[in-house]
Amino acid sequence: MCARACISPPYNALLCLHWTGISRQTDAFNLGLGLKKKNFPIQTLHSRRKNVGIKAVDGQTSESLSSWDEKPYEISADETKFFYDEQDIMTFLDPPKELIPLDPSSYNPAGYLWKKIDDIPEERRHRLLHLLNSRLISRIWGIAGTRYEDSKLTKKSASSFLSDACNLLSLEFWNCRTSGGPLPLSLINLFKKVMFCKDGETFGRILYGGPILGGIANSYCPLYFTVKQHKEIISTEQPCDFAYEFGDGLLDLQDYPQGFPKSVKHPWPFNDHAVIYVRNVGPGVLVGQAWQEGKKLEQVPKKLCGEILMVKDYSSNLQ
Repeated sequence: MCARACISPPYNALLCLHWTGISRQTDAFNLGLGLKKKNFPIQTLHSRRKNVGIKAVDGQTSESLSSWDEKPYEISADETKFFYDEQDIMTFLDPPKELIPLDPSSYNPAGYLWKKIDDIPEERRHRLLHLLNSRLISRIWGIAGTRYEDSKLTKKSASSFLSDACNLLSLEFWNCRTSGGPLPLSLINLFKKVMFCKDGETFGRILYGGPILGGIANSYCPLYFTVKQHKEIISTEQPCDFAYEFGDGLLDLQDYPQGFPKSVKHPWPFNDHAVIYVRNVGPGVLVGQAWQEGKKLEQVPKKLCGEILMVKDYSSNLQ
């Protein structure tokens, strides 16, 4: 059996010893969910080793795929399924004390996180919204900031919709979750956003959840924004890739996507120069900070909520 023995950077405190991951600092096995104590009971553990057996069949050779190729997950005692690629991200964002990170200057955390997100199939990336708690969402924002130290990483985009020329025939849906914040915005913890292009510009719309309140707000008070290129957050001078500017809510558009209501003036605080600054994190994943910068010059900018994790909804996107 090959437990997850050799974790690639940023951790170097693991040895490959008889295909079992053992920490140098502690008597613990690494079984794909971080480090486990040696006697930790595991109901079912699927091997992660890509063991490919070659056998003769009618004079020819064929490949026998290992269980890692079929079932890249572990099933706990309560029948919960844990996927290793998702748990790799959890361990990276919140590493056990037994793991010793490499010197931060020897690798780029944002590049490592990008690769790990790319390892997760598109249809499962939405699970990150429920796996990551508020603290880890905020940590993603910080890690994504190291991406600007690498010129190659800086050129990467989480979505071709945001980097290529506008596709007038497409809508792009994203599921979003905030890491909390002051009332009443903290009540809007989960929401959707829809991206679309018109007249050579990229726009978006926030969709609230809930059958009653959400339906009324989405129909009579739609929250539209315009996507603009930004290099940094005005109030903190931290780097970013682009921003969602809400403005007063009125868009100068002749027509809207089918089923979309016409724009109206935004309610407070979205009409008070509200901006969401966004960083690319990985394929189909973004993280943002929402700020109320204010119309008055003497007004001190303040965050509207905690960090916002955004994951592309591949099942809902229409071409």
